[in-house]
Amino acid sequence: MTDITDHARGALRAQPFSMLLGTELMHIGDNEVSLCLPVREELRQQHGFVHGVISYLADNALTFAGALVLGPRVITAEYKINYLRPAVNGTLVARAKLVYAGRHQATCQCHVFVIDGDHERLVAIAQGTINRVGDGKMPDAPVETA
Repeated sequence: MTDITDHARGALRAQPFSMLLGTELMHIGDNEVSLCLPVREELRQQHGFVHGVISYLADNALTFAGALVLGPRVITAEYKINYLRPAVNGTLVARAKLVYAGRHQATCQCHVFVIDGDHERLVAIAQGTINRVGDGKMPDAPVETA
């Protein structure tokens, strides 16, 4: 599990937007992934809620969950999100799990919570389809042509 955890952390660090936001990998299991992101003032929208960032976090967690079975070269084909209540303070935690996987795509679900002190509240639920890109393996070094 250490190899996949190290690879997942490396993939997250390779995403400039995720690093800008401060996203961290919390947990990786056989069929589940958890990402977290502390809520900061600059992540809130005009009403003081975190909104679009919740969607980003769910999308990323869904994709990481799909990668557990499809390999590291995956992309979100589609996802749907339901916002249940606003998130204002605390830490967002996205817990995504694999629901079904075929050879080239996976269906995953994600629950996004906000944890503030000892209170954990469900703020959104998402479901998505994750597709394998190519053969799913990391490409070899590029071939130079003259």
